[in-house]
Amino acid sequence: MGWPATTLTGRTIAFLVAPYGAEQEELASPWQAVLEAGGRPRLLSTAPGRVQAVRHRAPGDTFAVDAPVAGADPADYAGLVLPGGVASPDALRLDPGAVAFVRGCCAAGRPVAAICHAAWTLIEADAVRGRTLTSWPSLRTDLVNAGAQWVDQEVHVCRDGPGPLVTSRAPGDLPVFEDTFVTEFAHAAAGRRK
Repeated sequence: MGWPATTLTGRTIAFLVAPYGAEQEELASPWQAVLEAGGRPRLLSTAPGRVQAVRHRAPGDTFAVDAPVAGADPADYAGLVLPGGVASPDALRLDPGAVAFVRGCCAAGRPVAAICHAAWTLIEADAVRGRTLTSWPSLRTDLVNAGAQWVDQEVHVCRDGPGPLVTSRAPGDLPVFEDTFVTEFAHAAAGRRK
């Protein structure tokens, strides 16, 4: 039977960023993709209030946090998106609540999408061992040292784990990254409707 290829209607998707430093394009564009697929994006962070995104190194816009990640339950979300930038993933990997949430999403088989430097958070959550990922090229050694296989592709889907892991390298990969993760999230959500 046919899958609802790109519908996330009625599904809540978590986006997790630190209070400062998420790459704006890697937050805003996937957020819009979730909205266009009928999903409900929710912004989680390590502190309440607003997060400050960046456009490369320059300050970008601010975005309202929907809920703190501490105490967030992976069961409340149909998927997780981890935007990149350098500062945000670096800060998240030092926050026990953020790491626990990512680890919980991965262990529960929730589909996870990570772009650019976001793989740092996956490494800290011990969610890459035995998996194949792509990322910003400078994370290659970090991923290999954490037990992953690294590939240089605009998007890679790894199903060798509890749930699909969708990764991309950089903002230039956003169109295919978004199409791929929305489809993977929709398929995973449809499979859980039984």
